[in-house]
Amino acid sequence: MYDAVADLPLRVEGYELGARERDTSSGFTRTTTTVVLQGDDEAGRGEDVTYEREDHVPLWDLDVDLTGEYTLDSFSDRLDEVDLWPEPPSRETFRHYRRWAFESAALDLALRQAGRSLGEALDRSYDPLRFVVSTRLPEDDGPPTADRVEDWLDVDPEMEFKLDPTPAWDEALIETLAATDAVRVVDLKGLYEGTDVDVEPGADFYRRVVEGVPGALVEDPALTDETRPVLDGHEARVTWDYPITGVESVRELPFEPEWLNMKPSRCGTVESVLALIDYCEREGIDLYGGGQFELGVGRGQLHALASLCYPDAPNDVAPAAYNDPEPQSGLPSSPLAPPAESAGFGW
Repeated sequence: MYDAVADLPLRVEGYELGARERDTSSGFTRTTTTVVLQGDDEAGRGEDVTYEREDHVPLWDLDVDLTGEYTLDSFSDRLDEVDLWPEPPSRETFRHYRRWAFESAALDLALRQAGRSLGEALDRSYDPLRFVVSTRLPEDDGPPTADRVEDWLDVDPEMEFKLDPTPAWDEALIETLAATDAVRVVDLKGLYEGTDVDVEPGADFYRRVVEGVPGALVEDPALTDETRPVLDGHEARVTWDYPITGVESVRELPFEPEWLNMKPSRCGTVESVLALIDYCEREGIDLYGGGQFELGVGRGQLHALASLCYPDAPNDVAPAAYNDPEPQSGLPSSPLAPPAESAGFGW
């Protein structure tokens, strides 16, 4: 697929940066930065989803020269030469997030200057997009309950979910959630270290979740001598998110996956993203889209990729309003209908 867009002409005359902030259902305030590349009276947009606000602030004064005539591929080469970090990131993984913001903006601009959509460039159609709602069950005021899931189901009984279990989930809670038949992915977050979302692995905890919600994909388990036996016979349900940064990262997994969470920002470049999708299609690995609390164009770009490449999967790309602190009615339901017209890399 990259060959279909690599040689798109791209004229960059300047750029602008803008901040967005919003409270989320996971109890933190999200900050992102919108990158706007400009040229030929067109604008291409991307979104830096770096999580720490203090990493965004120096970016807003970034001063690098990106003007020039390029192809999409040669612009990516140009980004290899410039420092997008006025100050070092708090986590090295964030370098890919920022690179993706500029790369996705370049793809959007190149397509708009060519008068084409990403679907037209890839010769693929935008199909109705299935999505699930990602949420955490609050634990601040006592043991977690299924209240948030049940509140959302009161709004839309057909809603599906991606949930983040913790060791505080007891058998009664898991049984209640399983009875909804609405949980499609459980994210064990076993591979994070030193973050606010770290979850300590444990055999009993994993067994309660894996056996208690048998129809759900199991994302990012920590495979230890203690936990690995819990997953024996469930390997087809195991899916990976945090370690997936491109084709090589898939080859390095402990066993061949049947599912992967596709987060373009983890890959960094358009080439890496499209090569990974190509690879998974060839190898018969199913993909579903993953979100990172995007506040702007990044969410629509996730919609576009998923609609073109894995529309029927349990995509964790619900419209941004689903990340608001409280469930609400009147939101778009799954599946999302494709827009009547689409331009650039958007939705």
